[in-house]
Amino acid sequence: MIIDTHVHIYNPFRPEGAPWPDPKNELLYRPTLPVHLKAQAVPEGVVGAVVVEASAWISDNQWILDLAAAEPFILGLVGRLEPDDAGFEADLDRLASQSLFRGVRFWGDYFTDLSAHGFVDKMRQLAARDLVLDVNFPCAAADGFFALLEQVPELRVVVEHVGQVPVNGQEPPQQWLDRMRRAAEHPQTSIKVSALMEHSDIQPAPPDVDYYRPALDAMWDLFGPERMFFGSNWPVCERAGTYERCTRIVREYCQERGAGVSDAFFVGNAQRIYRIQMRP
Repeated sequence: MIIDTHVHIYNPFRPEGAPWPDPKNELLYRPTLPVHLKAQAVPEGVVGAVVVEASAWISDNQWILDLAAAEPFILGLVGRLEPDDAGFEADLDRLASQSLFRGVRFWGDYFTDLSAHGFVDKMRQLAARDLVLDVNFPCAAADGFFALLEQVPELRVVVEHVGQVPVNGQEPPQQWLDRMRRAAEHPQTSIKVSALMEHSDIQPAPPDVDYYRPALDAMWDLFGPERMFFGSNWPVCERAGTYERCTRIVREYCQERGAGVSDAFFVGNAQRIYRIQMRP
């Protein structure tokens, strides 16, 4: 059984369109609705998914939540809200009142200046609402990121997309190891093994688990079996390989470490960290 914690649901052919992906992207510019996701995911043992919002339109958070209301395969939404938006707090209040809203992600270099836009206080509001902050690890502003972890230690933080680790069959570079070690020192910080294939130096991404083992071992050593979990990054993962390959690589890796590890990696950790449950 698998919970996929990183999928993108959108439909660029709605009357209002969609701001992402680019129409020139022939692979991604298509509807990726739950029916399309399930066609890929269910055969691999996936029983539910967390949607991570890629659209910059605030209204699209509610579009996903309305879609999820009729689709129990969707277990939660990590929405997109920008901390420098004047409506951030009102939007957070409105969205957080809905049980499937489980966290926030955003773009922008907010970690460069933690004093701007009331940023730290807004992150405290996330924590107070028992919500997660998903981040694509801000290497350019790592010091600010670590300062936020110190100032809001109760905030649950998920480092997305394998922390941008280079995947090349070799041990990750020392700079990456040092940064991730600092992140892992904070017990509320976890790492999402999403976009693993996309970070491969070889494209399409190789199928052999041994190619990914040094990167996976490094994450395991730093975060341990209770703070790593699975996300496919579908449909973006298809740029590097199939959904089947995406799941098989990490399934083989976890199976080597025992059934308990697989259960935690694919289900238990996601349920605990995102506060999600299976839906009837």
